[in-house]
Amino acid sequence: MVKVAGTFGRSGVHDYILLRASALVLLAYVLYLVGFIAFNDINYYMWRNFFTLLSTQVFSMFALMSLLVHAWIGIWQILTDYIKGTRLRGTLQFLLTCVAFIYVFSGVVILWSI
Repeated sequence: MVKVAGTFGRSGVHDYILLRASALVLLAYVLYLVGFIAFNDINYYMWRNFFTLLSTQVFSMFALMSLLVHAWIGIWQILTDYIKGTRLRGTLQFLLTCVAFIYVFSGVVILWSI
């Protein structure tokens, strides 16, 4: 069995399932945030208290990890489809994946420093 280093999963089916599962987690997180905003009069202190809840922090962590998985697979698929030069594709994939990891790391630092 041939393994491709650029994919997150072990096969196309595995990537497909990971992509759909991460999208569902991100959708649930967005609905969670929209629900909070829709039913509350938001100010700084309420928003800060909302993110100090352990449930919100854990859900935010799941959303950040889902964002990383979704971005990693999406970056690989798009670059593989549209960038034919191996060196350019590898460079872009490396840079964009580094940006995704920086976003997740920043999110974790911000989230747990509240």
